[in-house]
Amino acid sequence: MLAWLIAALEPVIAWLTERWPAFHRWVSGLLINGIVTETRPRPHPWSTRTPYISWAGLTDRTYSARQLPAADLSPFPSQEATTAVFTRPAGAPQASCAKSTMLFPAFAQYLTDGFIRTMVSSTYEDRRRTTSNHEIDLCTLYGRTEAQTKALRSTGGRLKSQQLPTGEYPPALYDDQGQILAEFAVLDPPLGADDMPIAIKRQLFALGGDRANATVGTMMMGTLLLREHNRLAGVIAAANPAWDDDRLFETARNVVIVLYIKLVVEEYINHISPSRIRLLAYPNDGWKRPWNKPNWITAEFSLLYRWHSLVSEDITWAGQPLKTGNLRFAGDQLTSHGLADAFAWMSAQPAALLGAHNTADYLQDVEWKAIQQARDNQIGSYNAYRVANGMKAVTAFEEISTRPGVADQLRTLYGHVDKVELYVGLFAEDTAANSPLPPLILRMVAIDAFSQALTNPLLSRNIWGDPVNQKAAFTAEGLAAITSTNTLRDLLVRNGADPGVAFIGMTRPAWKRNGKVQRVG
Repeated sequence: MLAWLIAALEPVIAWLTERWPAFHRWVSGLLINGIVTETRPRPHPWSTRTPYISWAGLTDRTYSARQLPAADLSPFPSQEATTAVFTRPAGAPQASCAKSTMLFPAFAQYLTDGFIRTMVSSTYEDRRRTTSNHEIDLCTLYGRTEAQTKALRSTGGRLKSQQLPTGEYPPALYDDQGQILAEFAVLDPPLGADDMPIAIKRQLFALGGDRANATVGTMMMGTLLLREHNRLAGVIAAANPAWDDDRLFETARNVVIVLYIKLVVEEYINHISPSRIRLLAYPNDGWKRPWNKPNWITAEFSLLYRWHSLVSEDITWAGQPLKTGNLRFAGDQLTSHGLADAFAWMSAQPAALLGAHNTADYLQDVEWKAIQQARDNQIGSYNAYRVANGMKAVTAFEEISTRPGVADQLRTLYGHVDKVELYVGLFAEDTAANSPLPPLILRMVAIDAFSQALTNPLLSRNIWGDPVNQKAAFTAEGLAAITSTNTLRDLLVRNGADPGVAFIGMTRPAWKRNGKVQRVG
């Protein structure tokens, strides 16, 4: 009865929120708190350090936290047979997402590469560890460590950059012989760089993250945020001529991090959300909540964000059909055309439909590795996580998926629904109505997104909530930039990449709200 009443009133509440700012903030805070409290707040009792509660497990943040204790689900079906859940049937076209453009997975990858940082290693011990700072700190732009940040800095509070005919970009990482430039030797080298030809290496940027060059999408995001940082450094320097380089840099960095968190909530999360009510990056309500605790990224969170099947196999780039696999480590595809066109082309391409039987062929090996990661970390069952996150356990495979053949495939693999592994169950689910995500992923993303974004130290009561400290941390010019930024388009326009009439966005212009799940077949 209550759910029906809320659903019936939602259009009215949404209408009111757009016309009454104070009411909007109150409703947004209420909704966010309701989402986050669907599960137990941090700190979690367990981590991947030990399979039991231990002091090391509670304090060693080089390992991932975990929402639920380690579980032994063995014997497992073979990884080959399990990975086949993600494989498209021979000759079958890739299904498209009704709601999302390719800008959505591009933004998601750049976001998560900053804090989901499972170590890439052949050893079991290392595959349970992380190099994450556990914050939305834009380490993909600024580096994970102080030494990396220093290497990326220029003068006047700016980041190092290069000017090309199509605009400002991060500096080159490699020299003409394919060697990392000495000034950037402290940076984490791009993953997979050892096997890259020199011609590819010469296209890569010096950025803070080892995954920041992975695709044109992540390079776009890094370039846009670098331009905004350097623009802000100039504006703040003009208003504060007595400030030294360090204060100019740190203040511009403060502004860009908060501005980015605002985009995460108000453009990205609202795209994911099925609700008509726009949620706000308004941290005030969270200051008094029991979930406002220091961040520690969980092993489960690092798995549920592996949205490989969102990536379309094909894209139209510069008017020509192209495989998205050819956009990996492809800086020339960005610099030769420019930032505005790249964002427009990503926004014009539908994302693929997240879920079973729909992963691009070239990403199948990544699904295999994700299944291995879940097993290495003794992640529990799909049903265990449904219950832990305030949802009912399913009792039949058909409750997980209505996609042709998926329920039968799961039945053959597992025999009983309680044995379905979390990673497989997450992506086998049908997507939720009016969202690009399946229900359990949607619930878990929302819980962690708000409880980790709005708890950022810069948004604390003692900084954001104190008028004196707020102005000191961000300046009047920085606060004006935060206030005036609502979309990625806003950043493009004010940083020399005005897309004109071209659509820029994560939600497809033709998308219409409905009450049905997206089904295949």
